[in-house]
Amino acid sequence: MGFSYTWVMSRHPLPSAAEVAEILGRKRTRAPRRPPPPASWALRDYVKALDKRFGKPHHRLAPHWREIVGETLARHTEPVRLIQPRADKAGGAIREGVLEIRVDGPAAAIVQHQAPDILARVNLVLGHTPVQRLRIVQGPITRREMGPAYSAKRPPLDAAQEAELAASLANVPETPLKAALLKLGRAVLRGR
Repeated sequence: MGFSYTWVMSRHPLPSAAEVAEILGRKRTRAPRRPPPPASWALRDYVKALDKRFGKPHHRLAPHWREIVGETLARHTEPVRLIQPRADKAGGAIREGVLEIRVDGPAAAIVQHQAPDILARVNLVLGHTPVQRLRIVQGPITRREMGPAYSAKRPPLDAAQEAELAASLANVPETPLKAALLKLGRAVLRGR
């Protein structure tokens, strides 16, 4: 009752290479199966709805930013991103929470000096989300999150002040430097 390989080969011989090519040329093969889509695609609408309802964590900081960092630093800083603390898959070590702050100009040194106080206040606002480290990124900040006190435009200079400023820069040639000096002079005179 054994299986005889020679008996099968004698009744059905294998095709030659030319016959295989001709058979494969006639037959249409199936397209390979596509891998399933990532699970995140199925969850993205749900996550967007949750983000819309509860907000992203750093957006919870924006309304309280003046209270957290103080009136002076609020003009030169803004929260950008909050990286939540979480455990690694392999070892179970906890990655620290990081708050990324965009800082305008030389205020980065002040922010770095006051980092422990800022972190303590941020953790009070967030509650259950401990942030252990600040990441300072220098760049221009948007004023829209600072409220009406910062976004309100100051009135233009009056004619006498504008003439005085133009007279003081009369000897400077027409270059981008002169335009920058005019802009700086207007800002200084408006600040008085």
